[in-house]
Amino acid sequence: MMPLEPRRILAITVSRIGDTLLTTPAIRAMAQRWPQAEIDCCGHPNRVEVLEHLPFVRHVGPISKKSAPWRGWMARCTQPQYDLALVWGYDEALVAYALRVSRHVVAHRQRDPRLNARLYRAVDTPPFQSAHAVHLNLALTDALDTPHAGLRLSYCMTDAEAAWAQQRLRQDIPLDVGPLIGLQVASFPTKAYRDWPVAHFIELCAQIRAQWPQAHFLIFGGSEEKDKTAAMMANLGGAATLYAGQLSLRQTAALMSGLDAYIGVDTGPTHLMSTFDIPLIALYHGYSRSELIAPLEHPCLYAIDHPRAGPTCTPEAPMAEITVERVWQAVRRALGA
Repeated sequence: MMPLEPRRILAITVSRIGDTLLTTPAIRAMAQRWPQAEIDCCGHPNRVEVLEHLPFVRHVGPISKKSAPWRGWMARCTQPQYDLALVWGYDEALVAYALRVSRHVVAHRQRDPRLNARLYRAVDTPPFQSAHAVHLNLALTDALDTPHAGLRLSYCMTDAEAAWAQQRLRQDIPLDVGPLIGLQVASFPTKAYRDWPVAHFIELCAQIRAQWPQAHFLIFGGSEEKDKTAAMMANLGGAATLYAGQLSLRQTAALMSGLDAYIGVDTGPTHLMSTFDIPLIALYHGYSRSELIAPLEHPCLYAIDHPRAGPTCTPEAPMAEITVERVWQAVRRALGA
């Protein structure tokens, strides 16, 4: 049996930005149940930084399915490093690594029955789109009868990062502009069906500028959507500052903390933005509707669903069916509040 009070816990979540953040309610629940335990987190080398500085996490480090087979063999030969490990996802190399370094492992049920037989808890995957993504991630801690400690995603910005953001905004943004509005115009390429047309974003920004002539837009994103962000910048000109492809994840979050509002599609930076108490206007495709993925317990969320949102909606439904007028009304409410 697992000790009632594990002293060291390992959480492994190798995934994209949003999916990594979506495990934080489960990690926080373990910290609340076992407040004396030290919790370490391993994640994707390019995304694990979003877990750094969380008050309930001791250490954060990178791991991948390629590096995992080479790690943890010393622990297997001597004393396991951890009392309990949780592994999100279906990379068997990560589960095998957890079994080498921890006495007890909780993970999703894998394809290999021999691996499942070694797990302390093998958690069956709920049916597709049967629950919100946060609850799907909490299934691992639910298997340990761990009470929830809130459903909101967690992120922690340092004082140094906040100071850097203030200096960068003073450097880049004229003093007499406002409100500051962040824009995330695209998801990642494999989920491009979530993208709202750039022409719609441009029309929306024109309406915002008509209402608030000094409004200034901060364009976020990565290098993968540079054509779209460049088109936005070319249209907005001096009313915008382009940060897409220029910032780390943590720098992006620091600048987001200085916004007056944010408008974005369903993707990792939108999940990151949801950790701040700032008006968030988020657009959701009907195939991944807001009830399945939108931020929970957020104080000022304006979620806009595709008009065909529901179990029968397919990725082929165009995001253009979300009208500019619907988003504009949400922006007016958000900035008015």
